[in-house]
Amino acid sequence: MPATASALVIDPADGGLYRGGARFDAWALTWAKAAAPAGGAVVSPVEAVSHLFARPGTRRLPVGVIGPRDATPTEYERAHSLGLALAQIGFTVICGGRAGAMEAVSKGVAAGGGQPIGILPDHDWREANDHVAIPLATGIGEARNAIIATASFALVAVGGGYGTLSEMALGLRLGRLVIAMPEAHSVEGAVALTAVPDVLDCLCRRYLDLGGA
Repeated sequence: MPATASALVIDPADGGLYRGGARFDAWALTWAKAAAPAGGAVVSPVEAVSHLFARPGTRRLPVGVIGPRDATPTEYERAHSLGLALAQIGFTVICGGRAGAMEAVSKGVAAGGGQPIGILPDHDWREANDHVAIPLATGIGEARNAIIATASFALVAVGGGYGTLSEMALGLRLGRLVIAMPEAHSVEGAVALTAVPDVLDCLCRRYLDLGGA
């Protein structure tokens, strides 16, 4: 099937990602004018990002996954599934690094072959849950929520809690993509999504600056 002008196409010759008359710069994360390839495979946004992350020279802005320490079983399972899926695509994932939803997403990322980053409120990195590969002890208490919101190109809330709400609000204020999954706070400006595949598509569209996310 021939590619449409808006289709994402991987050029088999150079491995680059093209869309219409533009090529994606995987370091600057922008599109630049370029001649469209003569052929190539049409891919989805998720497939495109997976392809880029498998290649050298791709800048990896982190996804922040946020949720409560006292996560419900449903929130825990959702965070775990999300972390696993993000890692399988190749996303770098940061979280608060402790218990509950933070432990669940870290466990999922680790199971998917990723290295979860934990932004800890404590002075001691050993306060991190057992699945955090890169513990960053800040010693600034709940103010570390601001680091997570600021460092992430997008935030996914998997549950409620005041800390999660503060991260969502700051993320929106900073112009970040904020996704609210079921049981998360309903906040004006956040994108409400239910299923993990929809979250992945939304994140990948934003990463590729496709608009509509």
